[in-house]
Amino acid sequence: MRRKRFQKGTVGERKHGRKKVWVGQWWENGSRRSKVLGKVSELTKTDAEGLLSKILQPINGDATENGVPIFTFGDYVNSVYLPTCRERWKESTRVTSEPVIQQHLCSELGGLLMAGIKRPHLQAFLKRKAPTSSRSVFEHLRWHLSGIFKLAWSDGVVDHNPAGELFVPECKPEGEKLVMTAEQIRLALTVFSLRDRLIFRLAVFEGMRPGEILGIRLGKISGNALLIDKRIYRGKMDSPKGRKGKKTSRTIALSPGTVADLELWLPMLPNQEPDALLFPSERNTALWRDNVWYRSMQPALETVGLGWATFQVLRRTNASLGRKAKVDDKVAADQRGHGLGVSLEVYSQSDLQQKSAVVERIESEVIR
Repeated sequence: MRRKRFQKGTVGERKHGRKKVWVGQWWENGSRRSKVLGKVSELTKTDAEGLLSKILQPINGDATENGVPIFTFGDYVNSVYLPTCRERWKESTRVTSEPVIQQHLCSELGGLLMAGIKRPHLQAFLKRKAPTSSRSVFEHLRWHLSGIFKLAWSDGVVDHNPAGELFVPECKPEGEKLVMTAEQIRLALTVFSLRDRLIFRLAVFEGMRPGEILGIRLGKISGNALLIDKRIYRGKMDSPKGRKGKKTSRTIALSPGTVADLELWLPMLPNQEPDALLFPSERNTALWRDNVWYRSMQPALETVGLGWATFQVLRRTNASLGRKAKVDDKVAADQRGHGLGVSLEVYSQSDLQQKSAVVERIESEVIR
């Protein structure tokens, strides 16, 4: 029995009446077949080849040419790349990454053949996106493109990684990264209820993420220390943020003021079991971050002109205060639960007072 060959088919330009169309041709059951794929004015040849490859998928079946199937970008992402990534991604990474891939990448590149996508094509795609997207979005798009083609290269679907040397073009300017001053922090502490004040303190002074705060269980609190081994993400209990399969739990220190507020709050909780949540809902379930912030904390801050603050601002404030107080960068990063690079490049912000001290010190080295 003859081995069934994997066929790519051919796409050619034909004239139908007064209009030019793309026509795909292939063999099926020993006979030559053809189909009009679309108008030349509406489709590129690469798009037409992508449509033909979808027609040929059920015909080819398990047939291969040199053991390598032909994929469109969308088919490869959905049938190979995403299933592979789901094995190593945390749920929080999956629910944020997959929509970005589908919305920005598959919507524009999905019908193109993987082997036909080249670096200039991808760079042109990024340039088209630049005016309406921030640099952070672009960094993620470039990272995903590189990951997709790196995996495709290892599978033999493409002969190189065209996304390996992409650069990020000039993007939409990012907004100012705000932090709270010491005076603003003291003002905010005066407008919160006990529960919200404690959440605020854990974010600003202890540097905890909102999901970690809402996932605290009573049995993990010990004096002035707290073990973080769980977090709440979209109402569900999960392990702390970090690489899947790696140790992500950590023990953090609690400030004296936070310990004092805890001593006031703990006796008010109806459930005192070790696994009980420190901040339960009325139904004794986990609180949602957005509900806590937008229904309770932000309205309180708006009364004193601090409604612009967010949980991200609070975390950035913690990092900036630590740098200003000359806290060791490694210790501060361990407390917040991330690497040194993220601590210095993303969260820490220098204020004018610090910058003035720098230039004064430099000048004093020259002019004595």
